[in-house]
Amino acid sequence: MSVNATAPATVGGRTAAGVNTSNYQSILRNPKFQALVSSRGRFGWTLSVLMLVIYLGFILLVAFDKPLLAQKISDGSTISLGIVLGLGVILSAFVLTGVYVARANGRFDDLTEQLKQEMGG
Repeated sequence: MSVNATAPATVGGRTAAGVNTSNYQSILRNPKFQALVSSRGRFGWTLSVLMLVIYLGFILLVAFDKPLLAQKISDGSTISLGIVLGLGVILSAFVLTGVYVARANGRFDDLTEQLKQEMGG
C-alpha cells in the first residue's frame, strides 16, 4: 500500500500542524510508517468486513428464515432465537470495537512511538 507523499499546504516551510515539510516527507517515505498505515488499514477493513458479514447474515435470516428466528430457545420460554441472535449482533459490534482498541493501544501505539523516537520526536 502506498501512502500519498504529496506535501500538505505550507506556510513558511511548515504544515498547518507546525511540522517541517522535509520531516513530513521523510515520515511518509519511512518504511515503518508505511507498514503501520498499511497494517492499521488492513486490520480496520478486516474488522469492518467481519461486522458487515455478521449484520448481513442476521438481516438475511430475518428476510428468508423467519420461522427459524421465531423458534423459542427452550420449552416454555418467551425468548426467541431471533432475540438472542439480534443481541449477538449488537454485542459483536462492542467486541470488535474492543479488539480494535486493544490493538490500537498496543501494537499500533508501540509502532507509532518507535517511529517518533526514530524521527527524533
